[in-house]
Amino acid sequence: MEEQIKYYENKLAFEMDPSDLFDALNNGEKVIALDARKAFGFEAEHIPNAINIPHREMSPKTTAHLDKDVLYVTYCDGIGCNASTKGALNMTKLGFKVKELIGGIEWWKFDGYATEGTKGNKGGLKFECAC
Repeated sequence: MEEQIKYYENKLAFEMDPSDLFDALNNGEKVIALDARKAFGFEAEHIPNAINIPHREMSPKTTAHLDKDVLYVTYCDGIGCNASTKGALNMTKLGFKVKELIGGIEWWKFDGYATEGTKGNKGGLKFECAC
C-alpha cells in the first residue's frame, strides 16, 4: 500500500488537471500556462495569458527572462501529443518548477474554459487577474 500511496503522491506532484489550473490562475497563484507546441498551434488557439516556448526551442537563452519562482504548467494538444511532456522535461532540466496539464488544451476546452487565438473560444469560462 505504501508503494501505491507514493505513486499517487508523485503523480499529483507532477500533473494537474484543467480545473486545478483554472483555479490556480483565478486565485492569483504564481503559475503560468506554457504552451510547448510550435508557434502556429499557439497562434491558432491557446489558454488565455499563456506563454509559448516550443519544446524544441527551450534553452537557457530562450528561458532566461522567466521567473524561477513561478510554477510553469506545460501543455500541448492533448493525450495524443507529447510536446507537454518534452517541455516539462526540458524546463525541469533548466531548473524550473513544472507540472504537466492532463489532457492538454483539448481537455481544457472540454471542461468549458475559454481559449484565445485566431480559432479561440471566447465563450468559455474566463479567469481574471486582480493585479
